[in-house]
Amino acid sequence: MPDSAAALPVYLDCDTGIGDAMAIAYLLASEHAALLGIGTVSGNTSAAGAARNTLDLLALAGRDDIPVAVGEHDFLTRAFHGGATRVHGDNGIGGVVLPESPRHPVAESAPEMLVRLAHENAGQLRVIAIGPLTNLAIALRLDPTIADLVADVTIMGGAAMVPGNVTPVAEANVHNDPDAAAAVLEAAWPVTLVPLDTTMQSLLDTDDRDRLLASTRPVAHAIGEMLDTYFDFYVQVFGRRVSVLHDPLAAAVALGDLELDSAPIVHVEIDTTNGPGRGQTVSDLRGRFRGHPPTERARTRLVLSVAEPFAPKLMAALLTA
Repeated sequence: MPDSAAALPVYLDCDTGIGDAMAIAYLLASEHAALLGIGTVSGNTSAAGAARNTLDLLALAGRDDIPVAVGEHDFLTRAFHGGATRVHGDNGIGGVVLPESPRHPVAESAPEMLVRLAHENAGQLRVIAIGPLTNLAIALRLDPTIADLVADVTIMGGAAMVPGNVTPVAEANVHNDPDAAAAVLEAAWPVTLVPLDTTMQSLLDTDDRDRLLASTRPVAHAIGEMLDTYFDFYVQVFGRRVSVLHDPLAAAVALGDLELDSAPIVHVEIDTTNGPGRGQTVSDLRGRFRGHPPTERARTRLVLSVAEPFAPKLMAALLTA
């Protein structure tokens, strides 16, 4: 367990699928994170299903001290669509059945948990969001002052200069609830966006999975089992069995565990229309090529690349989680 006196207070908002499970394990293993609470949202699976996956994973890790709150089932303007079963399996974690934790989610909702933790840790709380941003948008509605209380928000989402993964232009977390993403990016808190530009460059391969499966650490072994479904899906993307590291990479960026290679401060808008651009992250990157000065609205740190390989760092964490 990390030394909470020396660690950053963290609230994690997630839709616990396979990538989220790796991110949770990474945070549990980190000396830099004191995980104060986890809220779940619909995305990879339902918010309730994500909470059950989270509770069971925490129990497997011996971390029953971390409260889990169920958040929004539906998105701000659209109903939940049933999850990404093709990517994450029917239960969100590759069909792997974890021993069921006797614990249940806490009574407060995920947005309520975020509001409470923001006030209890004013100026210090780090928010890491690796699912659709519905809970964060609802929390801002409940108490707009949290934008001034939260130290920063790190989001896995968007695609700046690469294709989307659910439409030609939209990444899944943003596309699921673009209205929520727009509200979160418009709020006054500091935001770091970790898009597909970066996450698609970090991969685990079959040798990494074999090491996880051979581990006697319960969480590491379980993630190794989950990765079978993830690897199957990514064959159609990369032509070989690998896994991208969307969510754990965002967690590592949030903790300052990775040196960033390119991370300009830019203005980002979300397309909330109902046309083919819905869910696109429109990033003003004109300054990269012709010296266009940043506008007053440029407030989002956009992580386009990291300066070091992330997979070895993740593996080291997973094998100790």
